Amino acid sequence: MKPMSEGFVIGEGKISGYSSIFLAILALLGVVCFKYPEWLTTPEFRNIYTGESMKLLLTGVIIASFFFALLSFLLSRQKKWAATAIVINTACIVLGGFSVQGRAVEKTSWHLGLDWLLLDLLLMAVIFVPIELAFPKNKDQSKFHDEWRTDLVYFVISHLFIQFFGVITQKPATVFFGWMGLGGLHAWVRSMPFALELLMAFFVTDFCQYWAHRFFHSHTYLWRFHSVHHSTVNMDWLAGSRTHFVDIFVTRSAAFIPLYVFGFSEITFNTYVVFMAIHAVLIHANTRINFGVLKYIIATPQYHHWHHCEDPKYYGKNFATIFPFIDRLFGTYYLPGNEWPEGTGLHEASYPKGYLKQLVYPFTKSPFDSNLDMKDRASR
Repeated sequence: MKPMSEGFVIGEGKISGYSSIFLAILALLGVVCFKYPEWLTTPEFRNIYTGESMKLLLTGVIIASFFFALLSFLLSRQKKWAATAIVINTACIVLGGFSVQGRAVEKTSWHLGLDWLLLDLLLMAVIFVPIELAFPKNKDQSKFHDEWRTDLVYFVISHLFIQFFGVITQKPATVFFGWMGLGGLHAWVRSMPFALELLMAFFVTDFCQYWAHRFFHSHTYLWRFHSVHHSTVNMDWLAGSRTHFVDIFVTRSAAFIPLYVFGFSEITFNTYVVFMAIHAVLIHANTRINFGVLKYIIATPQYHHWHHCEDPKYYGKNFATIFPFIDRLFGTYYLPGNEWPEGTGLHEASYPKGYLKQLVYPFTKSPFDSNLDMKDRASR
């Protein structure tokens, strides 16, 4: 048996047990999406996938969950993981897991992005959990560290309320630039070859986000909100989700404004969204993969971990999200060979534990005040 990380050993049935439960929960919630698509699915994504493809995916997830449950049952002395997954899967099938059908959906004034949450959570887990288990940067870091539930709540909230975040981040662009006649510019941009248009979209958004990101670091009041993102000491695939909604509003607006002004094509926009969804998770992941020479071209986990470094000597580095050369242009680049920071987080700040407390806290008090008088603190 080969140790992989704290609490996980190949061959003991724990990995397969947790996997079976995770997939069973996703399948059950997927059935609920089929039952109430008007309220629980996102119109923009319904235009991309089909009911038949989602039914096929749902069937595959149920079967995979049963497979992992069987594997856990055979490998583990503890049968609770397999039993839990089987109970959830049974409920899923009783509700129509193998017989659900897509249908025409009436447009509603509001919706939750449960479909986006489930699809992205499944994709990110399938990609990054195996990578972090096989190639961890911090081998002693448990997958279920003290604050993983808080980070998962951030992930869930940002996906479920995709309509709300979409509206508030698009508003500045339409208010400030909607009156301009941009049709000619849009036509010119969309006439470009796809690869060139996509590269342009990556650059203009990253350039704007660089300055928004740097602005959060250099202004005391805004730093209260962005420092929540830096508060985690456990960098992993969920860590990037820990972002205050004020931070989300400003940084996503900074990205949407150039997307709106330049009028990039739908395929470029969708490719950008998918890329950023995956890349944002990657650069926070607990993986030692350094990507060779690519790390000098595109932001990698090593590059972004230095941005989260707990040592004050290295604060104010690596603000770019995609292209390190932007940091080079403005003197904020730092990537010392194959070295990684010894730790991440913030020594000089204290934060309350839990999503709701962290949501409210920056409005009421700075986490950098010396007289915090906090009884419930996260370890830093």
